[in-house]
Amino acid sequence: MRAISLLLFAILILTSCRSEELIRPGDSLEVAYEKAMMQYNQEEYSDAARAFETVISIGRGTDYGQDAQYYLAESYFNSNRYLLAASEYERYAQYHPNSPRREEVDFKEALCYYELSPRYRLDQEYTIQAIESFRLYRTRYPDAERADQAADYISELRNKLAHRDYNAADFYMRTERYNSAAIYFGLVIDNYPESEPWAERALVRQIESYVLYAENSVPDKQAERFEKALESYNTYLQLFPQGDNRGKAEDLFDRTMAGLGEVDNQSVVESN
Repeated sequence: MRAISLLLFAILILTSCRSEELIRPGDSLEVAYEKAMMQYNQEEYSDAARAFETVISIGRGTDYGQDAQYYLAESYFNSNRYLLAASEYERYAQYHPNSPRREEVDFKEALCYYELSPRYRLDQEYTIQAIESFRLYRTRYPDAERADQAADYISELRNKLAHRDYNAADFYMRTERYNSAAIYFGLVIDNYPESEPWAERALVRQIESYVLYAENSVPDKQAERFEKALESYNTYLQLFPQGDNRGKAEDLFDRTMAGLGEVDNQSVVESN
């Protein structure tokens, strides 16, 4: 009975303390804000978010309302509710464009979309949004401390998009649709030439795609398609003369030249 009494007493104390943290009707704007900040500092982010929403509703246009808008976004961010956080960071920037926090808010909004970016096989809407947001951040704040960090995020996200397109091209290769594979490998090269290691791999695979496309074509089309393989090979030499896959590229070049030689021999036989 003594243990139960102590437990009930502890629950009563905790409930009383909890009640004091909640915003009540009649609380002043300052008190409501202080209670919201208390919950935020205790890392009770879901409760803090609700409290900051209350502060915003009664304090719009005041300094308390402005700070509450910022901490509402922060509460969502810290509780991994990134889509809500992005929306609130954007709202803060719209309502307070000249705030000293503006640079941080713009970076955090982009970071929300980065956190929402899924693995490369899934829809990349948030990846693209993150890239656009980080680019806009770098345009607005080229000398900011976080500008280089934003550039690193852009590179990482672009590599993910390159991986996506490379994977699509690889699917066409595995299903023996060689022309489609060559086109998609070309997208990696054209759209993400700086991507590591996808652009260099894609160019070698494009050579291979055209070689296979030629080898599996009717005789009248083979020379034209082997020539495309040669064009891709020459592009590889220009872009990646010391590439990790140079050996495979050279093997494909030899295979291409042998194929063209067979086409020429066949043409001579037919002309005689």
